[in-house]
Order: sequence, then C-alpha cells, then structure tokens
Amino acid sequence: MLWTAFILGLIGSFHCVGMCGPIALALSAQDQKKYWGNKLCYNMGRTLTYSLLGALIGLVGFSLALAGLQQWLSIGMGVLILGMAFFYRRAEGLIARSSVLGGVRRLKSSLGKYLKRRGPFAFFVSGMLNGLLPCGMVYIALVASLAMQSVISGFLYMFFFGLGTIPTLMILMYSKDLLSLSLRQRMNRLLPYFALFIGILFILRGLGLGIHYISPKLNFPTVNAMERVDVEITVCE
Repeated sequence: MLWTAFILGLIGSFHCVGMCGPIALALSAQDQKKYWGNKLCYNMGRTLTYSLLGALIGLVGFSLALAGLQQWLSIGMGVLILGMAFFYRRAEGLIARSSVLGGVRRLKSSLGKYLKRRGPFAFFVSGMLNGLLPCGMVYIALVASLAMQSVISGFLYMFFFGLGTIPTLMILMYSKDLLSLSLRQRMNRLLPYFALFIGILFILRGLGLGIHYISPKLNFPTVNAMERVDVEITVCE
C-alpha cells in the first residue's frame, strides 16, 4: 500500500502548487543562489511532520485493531476516503473556512517569522510548520494511514506520501514557469479519482475476499480451531 501513498503525494503535489506554492516561492526568493540543500531541508521538514502525524494516527489505528476492529476499520476508512473524494471540492471549502481558527492563525504567524530567516534550519522549521496547515489532500492520506493499523506503517505511509510531494515543489522552487496551468489543472482533476481508487482498495482489503495482495483472506481464530491447553497445578502442602 505504500506505493499508493507516493502516487497520492505525487498527484496531490500539483494541488500543493496552488495551496502552498506561494510559500515555496517565498522561500525560493530568499534563496537567490538556488542552494538545493536549503530547498531539500524545507521539503524534508514537511515530510517529517507528515510522518509524525502518520505515526500518531497509526497508533490510534493500532488501538482499534487491538479491540478486534481490523476488518471494519479498513472498510470504514475506505468508505470515508470515498466520501472525501466524492465531495472533495466541498471539503476543500470547509478546510479553507477553518483557517479562521486561532490556532491556524498562530501557526501562520510562526511560519511567517521563519520565512524571513535564512539557512537550513529556518527552511527545515518552515517546512515542518507548513506540514501542519489544513489540507484536504493530507487529510485523505492520514485517513489511509489510520487504516494501516500500525505506528510504523502509519509513519511510513505518510513518509512516502511526503516524498511524493517533493519533486513537483522542487521544480516549482527552481522555476514556476516549468509547470503549466493546463498540466496543473489536469493533475488536480485526477486527484479525486485516485482517492476513489485508494478507498476501494481499503474496502477490498477489509472484506478479505482471498484475492492475493488486493484482498487477502482474513483468518480469524474460532473456538473450534483453538487447541485446549491442559495446565497442571502443583499444590504444596
């Protein structure tokens, strides 16, 4: 499933050009000599934030899995991803309106302070803060990481998602003219369809239809299948 995270990040990064592109261009403008190390620090900062969020969400998924909800969790998250894909534009509007929240305002204020600085550390922290900004595409990936039902798997899912977003933003930082408007529009239209594909994959995974790699058969222990264990207790007189 990690390959879906990378492709989701790659396709969704064209959406990032519109949402986070001005921030990337502001950082690039401060980097007149085009130090690629600074740009990479910014993008790795974003990726680290995504990965840590994935680990946190994965912990929640792991807790639900311990409660015996593995199958329904995968199906439920798949249905949620389908809903987010079908109503992607409306969800984007809700996320945009959430920017009035005080926490987001303070986050943007902190981000603005680091945007004025130079050097790898400022770029890295700017990327980490940017990774916390509301984004529908990131939320879809986080829902998928919840269905991974593991701290490590959630971390890796969001790590690969972050890696997928890097190439497009690095190109944007080099030159905004390399990404035409028509290309960005086509990729943005493709994003909801790929989200639908991911949602269907998680539903099939939860159904356990016995399809190799796509929907492996789920083996749940039953009472008849459990072996009786005789325990001998020695009583000391």
